Amino acid sequence: MAVWFPVYRNWKLGREESMGDFSQLPRQDYEAQKERCLRDGCLFEDKSFPAALSSIGSGPLLRKLPSRLRWRRPPELHSNPLFYSAKAKRLDLCQGLVGDCWFLAALQALSLHQDILSRVVPLNQSFTEQYAGIFQFWFWHFGKWVPVVVDDRLPVNEAGQLVFVSSTYKNLFWGALLEKAYAKLSGSYEDLQRGQVSEALVDFTGGVTMTINLAEAPDNLWDVLTRATYSRTLIGCQTHCGKERVLENGLVDGHAYTLTGIRKVTTRHGPEYLVRLRNPWGKIEWRGDWSDSSSMWDLLSPKEKILLLRKDDDGEFWMSLRDFKAHFMLLVICKLSPGLLTQEVGQKWSYTMLEGRWENGSTAGGQMKPPRDTFWKNPQFLLSVWRPQEGRRSRLLCSVLVSLLQKPRHRHRNRKPHLAIGFYLFRSFDAQKKLPSEFFWKNASLSCPATFLTEKEVSQELWLEPGTYVIVPCTSEAHQESEFVLRVFSRKHIFYEIGSNSSVIFSKEIVDQSEGKEEFFTKLFEKYPEINAIQLQNILNHMPWSGLGSKQPLFSLEACQGILALLDLNASGTVSIQEFRDLWKQLRFYQEVFHKQDTNRSGSLNWAQLQAAMREAGIVLSDDVCQLMLIRYGGPDLQMDFVSFVHLMLRVENMEDVFQNLTQDGKGIYLQKPEWLMMALYC
Repeated sequence: MAVWFPVYRNWKLGREESMGDFSQLPRQDYEAQKERCLRDGCLFEDKSFPAALSSIGSGPLLRKLPSRLRWRRPPELHSNPLFYSAKAKRLDLCQGLVGDCWFLAALQALSLHQDILSRVVPLNQSFTEQYAGIFQFWFWHFGKWVPVVVDDRLPVNEAGQLVFVSSTYKNLFWGALLEKAYAKLSGSYEDLQRGQVSEALVDFTGGVTMTINLAEAPDNLWDVLTRATYSRTLIGCQTHCGKERVLENGLVDGHAYTLTGIRKVTTRHGPEYLVRLRNPWGKIEWRGDWSDSSSMWDLLSPKEKILLLRKDDDGEFWMSLRDFKAHFMLLVICKLSPGLLTQEVGQKWSYTMLEGRWENGSTAGGQMKPPRDTFWKNPQFLLSVWRPQEGRRSRLLCSVLVSLLQKPRHRHRNRKPHLAIGFYLFRSFDAQKKLPSEFFWKNASLSCPATFLTEKEVSQELWLEPGTYVIVPCTSEAHQESEFVLRVFSRKHIFYEIGSNSSVIFSKEIVDQSEGKEEFFTKLFEKYPEINAIQLQNILNHMPWSGLGSKQPLFSLEACQGILALLDLNASGTVSIQEFRDLWKQLRFYQEVFHKQDTNRSGSLNWAQLQAAMREAGIVLSDDVCQLMLIRYGGPDLQMDFVSFVHLMLRVENMEDVFQNLTQDGKGIYLQKPEWLMMALYC
């Protein structure tokens, strides 16, 4: 089985600061190794993760391998190998023989955010410039960003085909090399055989991961998904537990998927809420309502159908939210700050991370149970919380996220099982010495583990009155040894270990770029459930465009009518809050790209800057087409301002979606006259 399934609703939080001894991971200086190879005229060979069966594993995975397994470098497999290409569509990876669908589902989610992807995968690596057969990747591993260096020898079969992760573009290799680096970090390829989507999402981001059991999903699940897709999030999901097998409905049991989008559509019978998913196999899709061949699409307007429906067996498909909740077990949302569900706006988050150890004979006290003489020996941590805007005397509850993470006890990820862990919370007072046994038996805990879980991380969201508390992390049994990390997120707190020699650890700040926007959107759409072009113009011209300096954009009514025509799929003449959120997310990204390329801060882009900006946004145009776009959307001086850049980007991205949805061979499309007129006039 490729996926581990917890059966609880749980918060999992990103790893924050440096911790632990990484002596088990070989220390390799990427720049020094690369320089040595270039100087000596040789290609790098990683002796710490060799091109041998020992790097693949020693168990059942070996039986899946082709009889004549070989190791080859990408230049030996293709005449024009590329590490990464902005031209390639983002969902281009396919799972191989390793049962690591959880890893691939997370990786596909990562590929939807190029800025986050580039933190893990340095995109300037190449098989041509300064090529030395060595590549480097970065993972958020137990508290800090860790570089992992690998050579580019990959396992292939006799025909030269990759046996593990591959790309639909046969000359792209970033995914295969990233999988190799993650396998090295985990011990071997075989150590990727089982896992949870949440684990890989945190390793890619250090973010905050919320896991929702869909059988107990909140009533506002659509609102949660809407806020999540608007924010910088990565989203995965898992089907019901069982042996990995294809069901009659096209879904795969015991399997992980990536959630790539959501859409509220308008049918003849009313609104329908859809989610878009991708199978990391790159094939095998849902066959029910809203699948590629479903008649439900005929209930939409022609424009909406053309822009959303893609009839291609690429593993990506739509299904209704209702069917999603019925056929999937877990939804995993990874955000780069904790404030996804609390809906508290306008305030920053603080976090603190502390390390600890359960030592046999001193601090491995186990859980609370008779004879009641060892629990107090566990490490004790004092937590003082309050709401910064009201002060310490306020009685309003504080949102606090507590996460307990146990360190691995073996170099190989799956070799040694996790201990069953949990934590208790007690109301207390400022304490300088460890609390004695009597305290814990005279005072009832405010929170305790319903079940001790054999997970790498157990977490809980708490609502606490301002005041002082004691957190006691423990294993289910006394005398069990392990190291751990305890982390706290809140609006404001002090957190330290009682009785330790260390001084108080001051919390660090998490800045959420979207803080306050949700409140603005909610108030706006309470007044106008749907907004027209005049209202859109008024909103955009009063937005703070902080990244554009003194050259604040001025959106004309004509420009807003053009934007509205691109967004308005059901021809209502207005946009909804979801469509506006999508637009705002795109505008923020366009603003970053525009500001980066406008190096002289003139408020406009010339031909070279425009081409560079579009390339950074993932759109590659020829010189001639780029010149035509500048003539069409730019000014008389062949300079393009931000408003025109937004209009161009929205139109180009729409046309790219239309082409991908309608093409049968990836080279061209056939349109009937009404379809052509619709695309020419509205897209």
